[in-house]
Amino acid sequence: MKDESILDAKGPLQRPRSPRVPVNFSLVVEGKTRQGEPFEIEAAAVKVSRGGATIRIEKDVAVGDRILLTPPFGKKLGAEINGVWTDDNDGTQLIGVKLLDADGWFAE
Repeated sequence: MKDESILDAKGPLQRPRSPRVPVNFSLVVEGKTRQGEPFEIEAAAVKVSRGGATIRIEKDVAVGDRILLTPPFGKKLGAEINGVWTDDNDGTQLIGVKLLDADGWFAE
């Protein structure tokens, strides 16, 4: 049995509530930059779970910002940015988002 209270150098390890699945699809992201400028840009989802995603995006955004996602399927989804970091391999910016609808990607 694994001990979920193990600490790493940054604090407690976080376990995802639902599995993350690697994907590669384009979606449109709408929101505001850190400077308050509105944007609408094509980005790429690289991982998804029932209630969130990891997205590669080329805009300067901040944790806590709310954005709209338009995937190639379904309708627009509200999301909140809960992480912003740089990919160590290629230097691109990634964001983690939490979908605001309880049904996540499957919201109608």
